[in-house]
Amino acid sequence: MRELNAVVRSLRVAADGVDRFVPWFDPDSGGVGSRVLVLMESPGPRTVAAGDLGFSSEDNQDPTAAALREARVASGLPRSAYLRWNVVPWPVYDGDGRRRPPTVADLDEARPALNAVLGLLPGLELVVAVGAPALNGIMRLLTSAPDEPDEPGEPGGVTRLPRVLGVPHPSPRNAHDRVESRARLRRALTALTRVP
Repeated sequence: MRELNAVVRSLRVAADGVDRFVPWFDPDSGGVGSRVLVLMESPGPRTVAAGDLGFSSEDNQDPTAAALREARVASGLPRSAYLRWNVVPWPVYDGDGRRRPPTVADLDEARPALNAVLGLLPGLELVVAVGAPALNGIMRLLTSAPDEPDEPGEPGGVTRLPRVLGVPHPSPRNAHDRVESRARLRRALTALTRVP
């Protein structure tokens, strides 16, 4: 976890010098040994409210975390084989201070952070992108021109392309049918055992 949480520390001050919230990685996850990355959109309100005690974890007390935990357990994926993270690791708000989905500009600003995290996961085989922004963000990273500059001093990056599966977000606010969303998330988490 040390390397992953070093990325968190580096992100807690924005380029303009302003402090921002970024949750810690889940210490009960697979850490740098993870084979699966579950990529969410951005930190939820309860995680943000927890402040420095906030984690990107299936143990968070919100419906999305519960849906992820339920799908992971049902899929048979061991907790030690996966890592949960956000395509935009800090919360995003509209002009009135309300949470909003990440925009393309947010995804591009967060791309070096995602690149750094992927560079710390040498055994990564599968990315499960939960929601359209997460899918868009990972695909923008993986299909970017290789000569695009990263942030100065940015470590790592993708050394080989993992498989990527996109699933609907299981949030209660999602317009998709929640039963279908949860079933698709569970099936995506079983992909390592179903596909050679």
